[in-house]
Amino acid sequence: MEIILASASPRRKEILQNTKLKFEVQKSEIEEAVFEEESPESMVVRLAYEKAFDVAQKNREKLVIGADTIVVLGDEVLGKPKDEEEAFDMIQKLSNKTHRVITGISLINLKKGIVVNDYRVSYVTFKDLSEDSIKDYINTKESLDKAGGYGIQGYGALLVEGIQGDYFNIVGLPISKLSDLLKDHFDINLFYGG
Repeated sequence: MEIILASASPRRKEILQNTKLKFEVQKSEIEEAVFEEESPESMVVRLAYEKAFDVAQKNREKLVIGADTIVVLGDEVLGKPKDEEEAFDMIQKLSNKTHRVITGISLINLKKGIVVNDYRVSYVTFKDLSEDSIKDYINTKESLDKAGGYGIQGYGALLVEGIQGDYFNIVGLPISKLSDLLKDHFDINLFYGG
């Protein structure tokens, strides 16, 4: 079965390339709408599904993988900052606190009528960060396309005191969870690539 990753994220692509799975990448064109009354878990699963479904409609025979990642502090969802000032504010909020990183996953094959949605949660604790440390991080230009304003796989690792859970979930694709879902629902083994 041909496989498509419905994501423009270079980080997701790289994680999946670390397995033997053969896949192509197609970016979804959906608007990432946020609804007030929706839980963070429901939101990431819905967005992952919408991304996957958008691409699956044009590729009915193929298995499409969609994913969406958010950062949640208390009840507040921290998306991608619109500018450096907002990135600074986000990282300052995260300083000396533990937050959740939630990634929704959606697997869709329209020809077979199979839709699988799930998510994984990890916890990240930031160090007590000075304003200068936050400014130094913002100056790396790493924060603008990342949920919560940081990327743990880059300089963002310097902000982190510790993590609990799946590291790859924090990067944007919980590969262990994805491996289980592919095996259970599509008989695809990532150890062998199919």
